[in-house]
Amino acid sequence: MSMAEAFRAHVAGGITTLCRCWAVVRRDGATYGFTDHDRDLSFEGVSFRAETGLTVAALQQATGLSVDNTEALGALTDAGLREAEIEAGRFDGAEVRAWLVNWADVTVRWLQFRGSIGEIQRAGGAFRADLRGLTQGLNRPLGRIYQKPCTAVLGDARCGFDLQAPGYGTELGIEVLEDNRVFRWAGIEGFEAGWFTRGRLLVTSGALDGVWGLIKADRSEAGARVIELWEPLPEGAAAGDSLRLEAGCDKRLETCRLKFGNILNFQGFPDIPGEDWVVAVPKSTQTNSGGSRR
Repeated sequence: MSMAEAFRAHVAGGITTLCRCWAVVRRDGATYGFTDHDRDLSFEGVSFRAETGLTVAALQQATGLSVDNTEALGALTDAGLREAEIEAGRFDGAEVRAWLVNWADVTVRWLQFRGSIGEIQRAGGAFRADLRGLTQGLNRPLGRIYQKPCTAVLGDARCGFDLQAPGYGTELGIEVLEDNRVFRWAGIEGFEAGWFTRGRLLVTSGALDGVWGLIKADRSEAGARVIELWEPLPEGAAAGDSLRLEAGCDKRLETCRLKFGNILNFQGFPDIPGEDWVVAVPKSTQTNSGGSRR
């Protein structure tokens, strides 16, 4: 008898011993298991913990391309999900699988939901996470955006630029950190001021290993090199932790050509007519032959 047949037979029997189990797999490979049963369960190489207090609302499912969705609620604990890890974005886009399981025989189960974590809210020592089905990936705009600036992200497949190339990044340790947002060094040799503006700061060691932030400003101030982020990093960064600074791009054609030498991959339309051209009307005081006005 297959697993599906065994599950249907168990449900049809009238007296059931069912509970729910959830597995959360982060992008870094860390796996968490939760269950609403009163004791721990284990299957498919995952241990599902019972003391985390996790519950899930009713699952809304539909045929066609509608997005299956539900939400998970639970306490923020060291044994389960920690607030610092949520704030650091480590659970963003994590894969979620949910089963109905016969706790008396875990080989009898049904995979009820598969998707990812969407928005997470935290308050009062608890969290609320939206769970979105696999069809969520189809629920986004497709197609090309026509605008003057480049629409690619520096270093992505469309841009094609290698940020590991010499001169476009540097590895260094944290010297002075203010409000988890402003970094100061006695000097960063070989890079002119502003080189890292609109770039990325990636933490490569310590408690925040893998966490990154977008650079708002790169400037010289009182003999020090200052890197300021748009948003503070989560708590946990400390002096001596390693990080990587990557060059920034302002999406202009001139920057793509002069700073990166990557103009063949420029994804903008610098010669597209602007709004002034769209609303222009003939004038009796000017030549209206259709030719150049030079």
